[in-house]
Amino acid sequence: MPPGSREIAESCLDLLNIELVRSYSEQLKGRPELAGRRVEAIGFQVGQQLVERATKERPRFADHLEVIKFICKDLWSDVFKKQVDNLKTNHRGTFVLQDTRFRWLTRLSSDVPPPGTPVSPSDTPAARASAEAGAYLYFPCGLIRGALTNLGIPCTVSAEVNQLPACSFTIKIKP
Repeated sequence: MPPGSREIAESCLDLLNIELVRSYSEQLKGRPELAGRRVEAIGFQVGQQLVERATKERPRFADHLEVIKFICKDLWSDVFKKQVDNLKTNHRGTFVLQDTRFRWLTRLSSDVPPPGTPVSPSDTPAARASAEAGAYLYFPCGLIRGALTNLGIPCTVSAEVNQLPACSFTIKIKP
């Protein structure tokens, strides 16, 4: 980072995401979709502000692919301390960002059910871990969507947990 710029401790972002999910899940028991939308909205605002700061000294991007590459390399490195492991596209407005070791999922335990989720005896540890991880991906989905929206690319962003701590983010650009 250039001199005079401000940094935030990595653990602060981890704890913010954990507390957002816990707090909204607790407040909105029985309404996990609403809790997810609220956490995603906060991530959206953070993403808009982060990308504004990160691009203020850069020339404009030429096309969507250049913006997505910026997200995968520069923004991802700033937030998650590494680049995206794989980027795939269908060249029709859909991009899949794959992270084989997503930092915010590395500390999740497969033994703990997600906040507010009923657990049946037939749940396997892997199934519980995937369900829990999904709740913690709303914030980064919002962050990505906020960054892209601020760069002039309206889109939807969804996430999928492959096998902890791997996940993928699917970006669909709106026409």
